[in-house]
Amino acid sequence: MSASKVYFTNFRATFTENLLQKLARLVKKAGMLEQIDFKNQYTAIKIHFGEPGNLAYLRPNYSKVIVDLIKEQGGKVFLTDCNTLYVGGRKNALDHLDSAYTNGYNPFTTGCHLLIADGLKGTDDILVPIDGEYVKEAKIGRAIMDADIFISLSHFKGHESTGFGGALKNIGMGCGSRAGKLEMHNATSPFVLTDKCIGCGACKRNCAHDAISIAEKKASIAPDKCAGCGRCIGVCPVDAVANHCDESNDILNKKIAEYSLAVLKDRPHFHISLVVDVSPYCDCHAENDAAIIPNVGMFASFDPVALDMACADAVNRQPAIPGCILDEREHCHHDHFTDIHPETNWKVALEHAEKLGIGTMEYELIEI
Repeated sequence: MSASKVYFTNFRATFTENLLQKLARLVKKAGMLEQIDFKNQYTAIKIHFGEPGNLAYLRPNYSKVIVDLIKEQGGKVFLTDCNTLYVGGRKNALDHLDSAYTNGYNPFTTGCHLLIADGLKGTDDILVPIDGEYVKEAKIGRAIMDADIFISLSHFKGHESTGFGGALKNIGMGCGSRAGKLEMHNATSPFVLTDKCIGCGACKRNCAHDAISIAEKKASIAPDKCAGCGRCIGVCPVDAVANHCDESNDILNKKIAEYSLAVLKDRPHFHISLVVDVSPYCDCHAENDAAIIPNVGMFASFDPVALDMACADAVNRQPAIPGCILDEREHCHHDHFTDIHPETNWKVALEHAEKLGIGTMEYELIEI
C-alpha cells in the first residue's frame, strides 16, 4: 500500500485568516468536498462532547466549520456520539445532551442537530458483521450506521488504556453502543455492586437471557448466561451494575480497530484531528490535567491510520511543557505516550487497523 496523504496546518493565524477559516481551507485542500458527494446525504460527524468538568474537549466552533461546509454542499448533517459504559454525565441520551449543551454544543452554536446514536439508554444499535480476530459482530449506534457518510472530528490526546486517543479511538470506541463498549473493555460479564443494589428488579426484567436473579433484595449476574448486552447497566436506577474493564490493553486496541472497520466499511469517510490541549488522559474524565506539550496544529486525511500516525509523530517531536506530568516522568521510552502510560502500546491499534485494510501507517505530510 502506498503512503497516504495527511494534510497539516499549524495554529498560527493572521489578520486576514483566523483559525476557523484555516480549518476550512485545510479540509478543502485535503479534498473532502471534491471527493465526497454530500448532496441530500445523511452525514454523521462523530465528536466527543466532553465530560462535564473536563475543559480539554474541542470547542464547538471547530465543528461548525465542518457542518457549514457540508450544508453548503446540500448535506443533511448532524453531530453524534454514543452513550458511555461508565456512570457519568453521558450515560444516557438525556444526560448526554445536557452535558453537550453545558459544554457549548447545541444547534445554535454548531449549526446542526445533535443525535445520541445509540438511543436513550445505549441499547439502540445495529450488529455489523466483520468477522474480525476478536469481534464477529460489532455493535454500533444505530444513527451512525444509518448515515450515508461518516466524518470523524477528533481531539488528539493521551489515554490511560490505549496510549493515546485519536481518530481510531474516536471511531471504534466512540461509535460502539453500550454493548459494544462492554465488549471492547471487558473479557468478562458485568457485576452488581451489592452495597448500592436496592433489589428493584429493573435489571432482571430487562435481561433477555435470564442471567440475572434477585435474592435477599440483591441482584446477581450469572456469567455463563450473560450475553454482554449492557442493558442492565443502562436501566439500573442507582448505578449498581458495573463492569470489570479487565480486557488487556493490547486486545482492547485491536477491538477498537475492528470496530473502526465496522463503522467505515462500504461508505465514504473523512477524518480530522486537532492536536491541541493535549491532555494526558481521555476527555471522558470529569477533569483534565495540564497539557503535556505545546499545541501543534490541525490534521486531515481520508486515512484514519495515517492520520493517527502523523499526529503521534508530531506530538513526539514536541518538548514537554514544564510542570506537566510528562515533564515529571522519566523519558526512557523515547515516546511521550509510553512515558506517561508505560503499560500501553498505541502502535497495536494502528498495526491491527493496517492489517484489516483500514489504512496505512505510511504517510506523506502536506503542509498548507
